[in-house]
Amino acid sequence: MSQLTLIRHGESIWNLENRFTGWVDVDLSAKGEEEARRAGEKLKGHHFDALFTSVLKRAIRTAEIALGVAGITEIPTTRNEALNERHYGDLQGLNKDDIGRQYGADQLKIWRRSYDVPPPNGESLKMTQERVLPYYFANIEPMLKEGKDVLVVAHGNSLRALVMHIQKFTPEQILETNIPTAVPFTYLFDSHMNLAGMEDIPW
Repeated sequence: MSQLTLIRHGESIWNLENRFTGWVDVDLSAKGEEEARRAGEKLKGHHFDALFTSVLKRAIRTAEIALGVAGITEIPTTRNEALNERHYGDLQGLNKDDIGRQYGADQLKIWRRSYDVPPPNGESLKMTQERVLPYYFANIEPMLKEGKDVLVVAHGNSLRALVMHIQKFTPEQILETNIPTAVPFTYLFDSHMNLAGMEDIPW
């Protein structure tokens, strides 16, 4: 039996300001740091054979804070932009409420949550999944097949891409799936990578 634990980064400065962040490398807010500490409390007593994060500081800092609180040290760590947040293109840096007023609430939801509709010059969730899953299959799944326990700290949409694959969600189901900041949740797999259980799933 192997375990894959996923954590979305804590609240970032631009989350706090309700701005589209995407690949912009902003740091955690004070609340985000506290969320990361609470995540670390939940990780106490756990063992991980490897950590994977994006290359963005809000994910890296969340992992550092959480693992520090949990007392987990010297964990082999890999960072890769394949796990970065979805690129929001022309929306990056803009306020979500302003976009909602300009284009309507329905269009805002489509750009934020839909599977295959990208924002202008940005990525859809489908496009994000097309970079996340090959990386997962090449680097993370082989470790799980060996019975190892893996922690991934990444972003709302890169994790939604993984969740959609693992739980076999439809595009309609993933539309309504929101991953909260800094709440660890875990998938358990048997030796054939069949999903054997789920813990602390936040939806």
